[in-house]
Amino acid sequence: MDSPHGGFDGGCTTAEGIPEKGINLSILLKVRDLLEISGYEVEVTRDEDISIHDKGIEGIANQKSSDMDNRLALFNKNSNAVCVSIHQNQFNETKYSGAQMFYSSSNSGSEELARSIQNRFVEFIQPNNKREIKQCGKELFLCYYSENPTVMVECGFLSNPEEAALLVTDEYQSMVAFAIFSGINDYINSK
Repeated sequence: MDSPHGGFDGGCTTAEGIPEKGINLSILLKVRDLLEISGYEVEVTRDEDISIHDKGIEGIANQKSSDMDNRLALFNKNSNAVCVSIHQNQFNETKYSGAQMFYSSSNSGSEELARSIQNRFVEFIQPNNKREIKQCGKELFLCYYSENPTVMVECGFLSNPEEAALLVTDEYQSMVAFAIFSGINDYINSK
């Protein structure tokens, strides 16, 4: 499980300036707890608001690169892992909303995992969500270079005022976490 952005890197923000990193981390911890309660062994890239770059690395760009490398190393540590990176989306137009999953063709299970999580979002919390899962390329580093089934989960748009107002609440974060957990569980049970 991956909570991108941490420490100096806040990610995108709501109109009120609430950074993505805290929302991502909160959802990740809720998904982790649901998975552990269900008997899964779970490793997370971070469980607090920090960057996990190597010590001694200087400069923000180098620290971000080191953080990404260390997150990818965790994704590839175990050969039987399922990897999920939790994000929030942003766009220059406020009308867009809804969760969307991104996957790479570099692992055959990623598309099915993406579809499972997307389906649970639609079923549980976003019945009007018509977004299609999308294949990514090298621009999504973790998805593309992960050796395990991997999905980047864009939980919603912080640029949409209504969706952002939901995403910052504990109650909605719990609903999002349950949708992600359920999608992961569906995928694993199908195997």
